[in-house]
Amino acid sequence: MLVDRERELDELNALLDTPMARLVAVSGRRRLGKTTLLIHWARTSQRPYLYWVGSHFPSNVLLSQFSQQVWQHGNPGKRAPRTFSYESWPQAFEELAAVCQGEQRHIVILDEFPYAVASEPGLPSALQNAWDQHLKFSNVCLVLCGSHIGMMERLLGAEAPLYGRMVGPLRIRPLPFSATVAFFPRYNAEQRVAVYAILGGVPAYLEQFSDALPLGDNIKQALFRETGLFRADPDYLIGEQVRDPRNYQAVLSAIAEGARRPADIALAANLPSRVSADPYLVQLVEMDYLRRELPVTVPPKQQPTSRLSRYVLADNYLRFYFRFVRPNLSLLAQGLFDEVWERIAGQLRAFIGMTAFEELCRAWVLTQARAGRLPFAVEQIGAHWDSEAQVDVAAINWREKALLLGEAKWGVDAVGREVVQELIEEKTPKVRKSLPDAGAGWTFHYAFFARSGFTDAARTLAEQYSARLVDLAMLDRDLR
Repeated sequence: MLVDRERELDELNALLDTPMARLVAVSGRRRLGKTTLLIHWARTSQRPYLYWVGSHFPSNVLLSQFSQQVWQHGNPGKRAPRTFSYESWPQAFEELAAVCQGEQRHIVILDEFPYAVASEPGLPSALQNAWDQHLKFSNVCLVLCGSHIGMMERLLGAEAPLYGRMVGPLRIRPLPFSATVAFFPRYNAEQRVAVYAILGGVPAYLEQFSDALPLGDNIKQALFRETGLFRADPDYLIGEQVRDPRNYQAVLSAIAEGARRPADIALAANLPSRVSADPYLVQLVEMDYLRRELPVTVPPKQQPTSRLSRYVLADNYLRFYFRFVRPNLSLLAQGLFDEVWERIAGQLRAFIGMTAFEELCRAWVLTQARAGRLPFAVEQIGAHWDSEAQVDVAAINWREKALLLGEAKWGVDAVGREVVQELIEEKTPKVRKSLPDAGAGWTFHYAFFARSGFTDAARTLAEQYSARLVDLAMLDRDLR
């Protein structure tokens, strides 16, 4: 099911409509639906298209498979001889250029291109020569797609053979929270936030849950069973890109348990005393499974060297898996699903509040900024933390000296006056001190986010400071 990919389709169609040959890179981690997107785009374009997927097979096998696809593209309705193959990759690319001539645009998709490069390292050079001599004079829109984000980025690097020839990369990212409505139309907003906290915006994961079942049943049926996608996927996703995944998994587990700084992560992951966590962190950030965060209140010039940085899991399911599933694998192996679910259920509200709900509140601020509904133009959105205070939501403009601070509460009770008072009267002076010149000349604005709404006293105090109050219904509506 293709959901909420209008932006990506617009980008691809814009390339398709240009009068010249195009070579474009498409990248993104596994399970995001890159192949589904590209095939849907090709089929609905009403142009002839060729789809080929790379693998870890030997180079001669890949060449034979690709050759037969090229031959069949030039001979529609016919099947290439089983043993047919061009003599070399340059010849295959030259023949591809020949069949992509004429007034009609041709789409060629080379999926999992990094796999083919691993089997034939000279493939990018062969494609570069073919592009310069033949393909760029044809009527082709050639897409190189891959899940190995680091390798795809290196294909675009200044020292890479294809440098300066490709556009992109078009980065395929997880779906936004608003897409959960298409997958779970019978779930209410609270249920969809819970699902999003567990699965994120990964289409292949969202398709495994059913809104005909309660959340707990979905988790027990999809996440706990040994034969399902979810139990093996974290090991597979990491293991396919690194040689020894054990330390990477230990680092992810340490972060899921609350370690945030490299030294703390190395200690919690039980890395050898002389081994730094930094190489693992860099690789995991490149793979899109981690992100490095800084308080938005750190001045831009200090950001590269700030010691306030922290690492968080960028993938929702990996957060859930390493927090709840992996520590209970021995119980799951015994079929004690109900016991594991009871353990998770007792901590799930706090988990949702500290992860997905805070992120959705920041996403709400971004939507308001894009719509011009905030009192200042936003340059950066995130959070604030230091030894004095921690604030869930923060948005800043350094030129205007304007800062929005917000608190996000996923509790079952309405947010009271004390939450509003604490942020405005206690935390704000501490945040002000952390700004340059002790915050002289800065203006502050406020927003409060609540799953269960606000008390009358909270509303009265918030109104005195023109603070925005956002309940879950408003958040859900505005994020669509």
